[in-house]
Amino acid sequence: MNQNQTNRYRLNPLWRAVIEVALIMFLFYSIRLMEEFTATNRTGKSLTFALNDIFTGANLFIALISALIGYVVFESLRKKL
Repeated sequence: MNQNQTNRYRLNPLWRAVIEVALIMFLFYSIRLMEEFTATNRTGKSLTFALNDIFTGANLFIALISALIGYVVFESLRKKL
């Protein structure tokens, strides 16, 4: 079998890191959005209000740091197994 065909579907390590960090950040923001609707049930609360409430600089910083820590943990577990 041709070697190029077997390695065709492997991702560059940088792209794999970007995809994994983006997935962790997506999960963080989806959980924050669910919490925003379940924690307080004020009348007239809309999706726009919730999105403005969760997309802040502090939440972005927390999501990025958490995603990078998660990536390092998963990579270390992947290498051990």
